Amino acid sequence: MEIFDAVKPTVLVVDDSPVNLSLVVNLLHEHYSVKAAKSGAMALKIIEEEVPDLVLLDVVMPVMTGYEVCRRIKQSSLTQHIPVIFLTSQTEVENEALGLELGAADYITRPIKPGILMSRVRAQLATVSNSRSMRVSNEYLEFEVGKRTRQLVALQDVTILALASLAETRDTDT
Repeated sequence: MEIFDAVKPTVLVVDDSPVNLSLVVNLLHEHYSVKAAKSGAMALKIIEEEVPDLVLLDVVMPVMTGYEVCRRIKQSSLTQHIPVIFLTSQTEVENEALGLELGAADYITRPIKPGILMSRVRAQLATVSNSRSMRVSNEYLEFEVGKRTRQLVALQDVTILALASLAETRDTDT
């Protein structure tokens, strides 16, 4: 049984190579709701329509590189929380460092090892799920703190009025 019971997490796979795209989609489709994009522009359009839980992104693509797509994802307050994993054949340390500096959660080089890919996707989605749970808990706690604060202010007002009334009844001259 998956960590995610009710709804399958959505993973967006972005790659200009049909072979690579098909390979990754076939690996993931059993466990996740998978969307595919053949370009960076198409990926950004899909993200605007429905925010995925995770993006798997190729670096080398025509027109808009994966780095630019990642930069745009991380610039928007609506999408900056989406983890991005780069899947690429670029093995140079500088490329990996750049990807991570742009905000990517992980960097996987080709050839893809299915077990490694699945483990890293599962780990990132577990992190997303935990973050979402913490955000919901924080919102609930903020609501409760606000409610208790309003109750304390009301109690304080009643206490002050009661003390003032008591002071009046004991000494009518003051």
